[in-house]
Amino acid sequence: MTIGVALYPPESGNTVDVVVGQARQAAEAGLRTAWFGQRFDYDAIALAGIVGREVPGLTVGTSAVPIFPRHPILISSQAQTSQAAAHGRFRFGLALGSRTMTESVFGVPYERPIARLREFLVALRSLLETGGAEFTGETLTARTSMPAAVPGADPAPPVLVAAMAPQALRVTGELADGTLPLLAGPRTLGEHIVPEITAAAERAGRPAPRVVAFVAGVVTDDVDAAREAAARQTAFYDRVPSYRRVIELEGAVKAADLVEIGDEAAIAAAVRRYFDAGATEVVLTQTDLAGDAGRLRTWKLLGELAGG
Repeated sequence: MTIGVALYPPESGNTVDVVVGQARQAAEAGLRTAWFGQRFDYDAIALAGIVGREVPGLTVGTSAVPIFPRHPILISSQAQTSQAAAHGRFRFGLALGSRTMTESVFGVPYERPIARLREFLVALRSLLETGGAEFTGETLTARTSMPAAVPGADPAPPVLVAAMAPQALRVTGELADGTLPLLAGPRTLGEHIVPEITAAAERAGRPAPRVVAFVAGVVTDDVDAAREAAARQTAFYDRVPSYRRVIELEGAVKAADLVEIGDEAAIAAAVRRYFDAGATEVVLTQTDLAGDAGRLRTWKLLGELAGG
């Protein structure tokens, strides 16, 4: 089983140094992958590349970088640089983002998101696979007047999209290498996400897609305290329509209901449910819900499961 964790920067200290230390702990625990979300502070693509270079053997990825405020040529350069730094162990995760975030934070109109995703992926794949692009679409243009390939960035990094709704899944299955669902429980994964993206990939003649399921969870004996922390940390997702949809598909009321909290047996069973539902990789997030001791206890279990 391929099992990983999402890493988060500290509130103090040198972000890069501390995260590299965390990544080494994860690798020593037997984990296979480390993932980085894009925030307002650090750059996820750069941090993934640094960690990939500093921690040999650990696969690194972004989950996920919003495409609306970015251009395929520039983001391809970033991704290829990190792929070269990680010696081929970089996974490139993208996202549409939300209308509220795109328009209120970046000042970019959130128009025709599915068309934008399609055109972004067409241009990006050309850049990553051929080292250039000659694309003019309705939402963007990407035309390189000089080589855009980074020597050493081989093979082209897999492109994954945080797609969960039907239209986004169809475009992702056709043009990308897989999806990165978050807060999509086993039922939603098995009955909606996996069938939709798999069928789209088959129609396009592409390989079976990767399904990297991000699952919030922690091993702890203090379940009540962890649930209170989970409610605070996941409240944001209750207000985002795309997450509301998958929460409701799972039969849950709020995002916190989908956080897996319990002892080693409970978390191991939860991880297996996601694999049984069609995940090709499971990544645990929010493993700090019960403090540093809970995080290390969780990583130890996940390493054992990955090795088994």
